Amino acid sequence: MSEKGPAPTAGPSTLSVSIAEAAHQAKGGSQKPVKKLFGKLADGTRIHSWSLANGGTRMTVLSYGGIVQSLEIPDDKGRYANVSLGFDNIEDYVAQSPYFGALIGRYGNRIGKGKYTLDGRSHQLSVNDGANSLHGGDKGFDKRVWDIEPFTKGSDVGLHLSCTSVDGEMGHPGTLDVNVTYTLTEQGDWRIDYEATTDKATVVNLTSHVYWNLEGEGSGSAHDHELEIAASHYLPVDSGLIPTGEPESVVGSPFDFRRAKRIGEDIREAHPQLLYAKGMDHNWVLDKGTTTEPEHIATLRAPSSGRTLKMATTEPGLQFYSGNFLDGTLVGTGGKIYRQGDALCLETQHFPDSPNKPSFPSTTLRPGQTYRSTTIHSFS
Repeated sequence: MSEKGPAPTAGPSTLSVSIAEAAHQAKGGSQKPVKKLFGKLADGTRIHSWSLANGGTRMTVLSYGGIVQSLEIPDDKGRYANVSLGFDNIEDYVAQSPYFGALIGRYGNRIGKGKYTLDGRSHQLSVNDGANSLHGGDKGFDKRVWDIEPFTKGSDVGLHLSCTSVDGEMGHPGTLDVNVTYTLTEQGDWRIDYEATTDKATVVNLTSHVYWNLEGEGSGSAHDHELEIAASHYLPVDSGLIPTGEPESVVGSPFDFRRAKRIGEDIREAHPQLLYAKGMDHNWVLDKGTTTEPEHIATLRAPSSGRTLKMATTEPGLQFYSGNFLDGTLVGTGGKIYRQGDALCLETQHFPDSPNKPSFPSTTLRPGQTYRSTTIHSFS
């Protein structure tokens, strides 16, 4: 439930801890979630930040959008940096955020022409990306105020986030109850567990939209990062970035990341797909497919700092977005502007436009079923 009250001062962009607590964290210890006022919305709704730490990983999460406002990990010399792009105030998140760090739903990625037919009934969605619906429409889960409850479980610490999307919201059928759990493990892994149930047949595709720069947000281009993706195929798109339908082999193309390579190595090739997206904004068809337990699918490494992110998921797809539309107009948490290519997104998901592509893995959820998805981020 939303909370209203007098305007608080903006919360800090980094985790504030006592000297004793900092020493405890340096040894890999945990910090239970700490709640602070971050800001308020125009209607007076109060937005809180939750700061937590475990296994050397520090995280701050907002009740607005379930946003990861900062995520700090050490480099190979033990020096911490925030590796997630974001803002230091709620006003910028509301007015101009390109989904920085947010939970995405009901449907992550694009649905062509904002329409789909389910069980013979047509549904018109909120259109917010040209002719298409993107990331749930103009009032998706990234703009919701989530209920948050902290928890500790054994050596793990985390947050339970929940919200309800009513029947017809953004054009989707069914009342959808959503629960998302952020867990920081003793090893410093960040695990996301998604669950959802519905009272009518609907479509669901939830994901997280963190913008990564493992050298630190505001440090400049991420094109020197090395990326490996366990995928032999990707989905070509049309000029509206909607998949054309048939997966295509990555062999001989800029989309071949089966072995680690610099993101910038092929990104300026005169390839039609790169021209459509002004870089990379495509779904990779993961070789493992959909799995009941998370399996390794990608590794991202920053050569200068030595920071490495390994990802595992149950999902069949990975959207790699190379920060093409960052245009130098946004000022981040560290006071630096964000330019094209200064970060990248790795969104685990089902495929874009799946409701209109019967050959794609289904995103339909029916009453009595539970949507489940898990993604694990491991840092070293």
